[in-house]
Amino acid sequence: MRAVRALLNWRSLRWKITALVVAASCSVALVVGGLVHLTTVQRLQSEARSIALTELATVVREHRAAGLADVPSLDELPEELRRRVALSDTPVTWYDTRRPGEPWMWAAERLGDGAVAVRFERGAEERSLAALDRSLVQAVVAALLVVVPLSVLITEVLNRRLRRVTVTARAIAGGDLDARTGARDRGGDEIADISRAVDSMAAALQERLLTEQRFTADVAHELRTPLMGLVTSTGLLADGEATELVRDRVRVLRGLVEDLLEISRLDAGAEAADPRRVPVGSVVEASVARTGLRASTTVMENAETQTDPRRLDRIISNLVVNAHRHGRGPVEVRVDGLTVVVRDHGPGFPAALLESGPQRFRTGSAERGHGHGLGLTIALGQARVIGAVLRLSNAPDGGAVAVLRLPADTEPIHD
Repeated sequence: MRAVRALLNWRSLRWKITALVVAASCSVALVVGGLVHLTTVQRLQSEARSIALTELATVVREHRAAGLADVPSLDELPEELRRRVALSDTPVTWYDTRRPGEPWMWAAERLGDGAVAVRFERGAEERSLAALDRSLVQAVVAALLVVVPLSVLITEVLNRRLRRVTVTARAIAGGDLDARTGARDRGGDEIADISRAVDSMAAALQERLLTEQRFTADVAHELRTPLMGLVTSTGLLADGEATELVRDRVRVLRGLVEDLLEISRLDAGAEAADPRRVPVGSVVEASVARTGLRASTTVMENAETQTDPRRLDRIISNLVVNAHRHGRGPVEVRVDGLTVVVRDHGPGFPAALLESGPQRFRTGSAERGHGHGLGLTIALGQARVIGAVLRLSNAPDGGAVAVLRLPADTEPIHD
């Protein structure tokens, strides 16, 4: 169906090139056909004029030999021919087209007070010219019947190459940094240049992102050792308000480092699911309870499926924490078979986040509060690991909505 829509899209490059080819072909055919028609007309009229003048010369000689006694009067000639004879002392010709389809070639010369004229019909030549014009039109139509399909096929080759570049660019935008157009160096046209540029851009982007991921992982690992020393040191401090404040900040820092390590593992593809058959509703209820945050949980259908409960717990807890941190209550969690919906009643997800996806160390907008922007990033990464789909949207009546759909490996078992 998509291919049919693409074929019928009159704005596509295929039809633009085809229209250009057809316009160029028609222009060439019009010019060539016009020249052929004009040249043929001039040749036929030149031949008719030559024949008419030859016959006129014979008739003039006969009248001169007879002594000009029976030279016809000028009034017997057609008006246009009479005017030409009156203005010239030499033989004149006139192509008479007063009757459509019955043209005549005239030749006349003034003799004394009168004029001698000859004529002969040129209808056969006119019909021959009309037949030539029809043959030219038929040849042009036949040529177009060949040129148009060929131009469509040729442009389809170009369109296929352009579509490959488009698909690759979209794949790169979707996060597949290994996608390449597969352009070969032997292609020297503009499309090959674009393909190589896209491949070069993807390679450079991949290298930069890998450098960023390595840097994030290195920083997280380097911070982990002194952080453990801080955790141990805070445990030795005397209890008090200042000590509790220090311990709280250390816990936040430790959580940030753990999140960075988790993201680095997800980016490197080092995470693998450990699936087990679990009841989805029960796992979600336990995950919400472990967050210690207020959220209403509704299990409409407690289905069992093969998934990694630890990673599912991580996704649900991150979504609930994100709803409390950046949204407003009440926070609602609903489980319907293999679908889990988490929503709040705050300002909702910002448009930039919905369009481009969550970005680490960015919450999207000021009204959604402060944070590291890692919770949703981790949730999306863990969803990919277990083969689930996580969609983010805004409710029509306000509030952010996160919908997690788990894959069904077999027919789920219901309670």
